[in-house]
Amino acid sequence: MRDLTDRALDTAAQLGATYADIRVVRRLDESIAIKSGRVEGAASGESEGFGLRVLVDGAWGFASSSELTPAEADRVAGEAIRIARASATALRRRVQLDERPPAHGTYETPLEEDPFAVPLEAKIGLLLEADKTVGRTKGITFTETRYDARREWKAFAATDGSYTEQTTTQVGAGIEANAIDGDEHQRRSYPDADGGPFTAAGFEYVRGLDLVGHAEPLAAEAVELLTAPQCPAGRFTIVLDPSQLYMQVHESCGHPSELDRVYGTEASYAGTSFLTTDKLDAGFRYGSDLIDIVADATAPGGLGTFGWDDEGVAAASVPIVREGIFVGYLTSRETAPRIGRQSGGAMRADGWNRIPLIRMTNLNLLPKPGMSLDEIVADTDDGFYLASNRSWSIDDRRLNFQFATEVAYEIKNGKKGRLFKNPTYTGITYEFWRSCDAVGDERSYVMLGTPNCGKGEPVQGAAVGHGTSGARFRDVQMGVGKW
Repeated sequence: MRDLTDRALDTAAQLGATYADIRVVRRLDESIAIKSGRVEGAASGESEGFGLRVLVDGAWGFASSSELTPAEADRVAGEAIRIARASATALRRRVQLDERPPAHGTYETPLEEDPFAVPLEAKIGLLLEADKTVGRTKGITFTETRYDARREWKAFAATDGSYTEQTTTQVGAGIEANAIDGDEHQRRSYPDADGGPFTAAGFEYVRGLDLVGHAEPLAAEAVELLTAPQCPAGRFTIVLDPSQLYMQVHESCGHPSELDRVYGTEASYAGTSFLTTDKLDAGFRYGSDLIDIVADATAPGGLGTFGWDDEGVAAASVPIVREGIFVGYLTSRETAPRIGRQSGGAMRADGWNRIPLIRMTNLNLLPKPGMSLDEIVADTDDGFYLASNRSWSIDDRRLNFQFATEVAYEIKNGKKGRLFKNPTYTGITYEFWRSCDAVGDERSYVMLGTPNCGKGEPVQGAAVGHGTSGARFRDVQMGVGKW
């Protein structure tokens, strides 16, 4: 790889680039899908290529190829230079990068059991057993069970002398029970909806989920929801389980803190942000004093954990909200200087043929000493406990939102009781976070995340992590829509 990266960077510099960086990426993916006791599909895929980014006359140019040869490195460098020069003719603002030390070293996801070394038959057998256990419950209409794994090898080099190599491994698995009666459809998922959350680990994570052990209780709840009462409308105290709270953090804290959205780069696809830069200087109150949010690319097990981002910036923990006050953004080497700061290392690309964008790393709501999640419930006289995201909707500025969860448990006198179906809640982002009066401690803190956060044109997926421990919110509007 070093010969290829040196060749591409040397050619780019000779052709006039004031800065250039290159990523050589090889990705291996594997997935297994089971539905109602039958294997729907088992697939694996592999891709390899390189992407070169150059800076000429204050403008970016990018080109890529799947052919890893010296001649192709020269051709791609020339193409990237031509694109940069063309971009410079319509430039609104010259690109200025912050300073960083040259990046050197290696990084690898810690794991105990290589998921790609586990025989396919063994993985299918484990999933089939879990799926069939779910399906044995009377009243279950269909079941879905999934497994996914991804490994990425990446070499990064830049004209400032940087050279790093990284290997990241991510796995995920989950089961889903679906019960249908007429027009009524209810589902329960474990450990989360849509195949379950991923983590940066080996196959030991999948074994530790104990899908079979969770199958029967999950199925029983799905069936029970068919005849459960409709969740009422009104203003209530709610406690959010980590399986829902991580999605709330993602949509209403992660996306608005991406600085490229603030500057309008994402307006055409994913929207902008209400967190304009004047709020940073003014000490905007994002939430209650209990809210501490960090973007931590060093967090163990996080989908956004790495050694260096795709600009060669070392992984770091960057404060976003401190004691309820908005204090920082997710930034790049280009955007950070505009607010007088240095990049926090949030630039990542979806593979070798995409240019890096500002993406969430692990955006975590930090636990608070004092009460576990169970103790928060015990401290709640009246309200609802909501778990497992079912759907969400949020405006382009990430200000007004509504969420639906798979299940709500009534809280009466500090105890979880009856199930309610079709729970929904809505709010305005900063009002909602200001209403938080309890955050769970480390005993309920878990690292979750999503493998397919979409952004950019052409669209890019990104794996992002979220650590949460559950939290309580007062006077929240529940009951959106007609049922």
